[in-house]
Amino acid sequence: MAKILMITGDYTEDYETMVPFQTLMACGHQVDAICPGKAAGDTVPTATHDFEGDQTYSEKPGHNFALNKTYADVDVADYDALVIPGGRAPEYLRLDEDVLNKVRYFFEVNKPVAAICHGAQILTAAGVLEGRKCSAYPACAPEVKLAGGTYAEIEVTEAVTDGNLVTAPAWPAHPAWMMQFMALL
Repeated sequence: MAKILMITGDYTEDYETMVPFQTLMACGHQVDAICPGKAAGDTVPTATHDFEGDQTYSEKPGHNFALNKTYADVDVADYDALVIPGGRAPEYLRLDEDVLNKVRYFFEVNKPVAAICHGAQILTAAGVLEGRKCSAYPACAPEVKLAGGTYAEIEVTEAVTDGNLVTAPAWPAHPAWMMQFMALL
């Protein structure tokens, strides 16, 4: 089975973190969840986002997500794949050059990467979307395009694969997103 790295941060989207973390482990994969500056056993607060008919999603407090690996101890070469959840965390994680270098590694060696929702903000900041098709939360479409990618405008329940990259607009796409990602594993 695969050894998968998940990079997350404070106010990651609850479902977009918990569901792939648990799903991949239930399928026998090892998933190490990390956050810059944090150690195994530390937690990050999450937020739940819902679509209630407004112009954007609503946000409510989620769970505290327990990290199971110390960020400083991670060597990306030890991993077979990468998962990037959405939420507000990517807005800040994209400012961390070490996070961006970790993401770039997976593209340089063509290992599977799954990103959902605002996770595309990390991909755009890492400069890895040139010539690629990428879905994301619709508010991220301009960033995907400015980064040289093609924004895949798909249903919120769908996902898209382009080479080693699997992306989706939001948590309702979990079945399609995880199925396509696991096919790459």
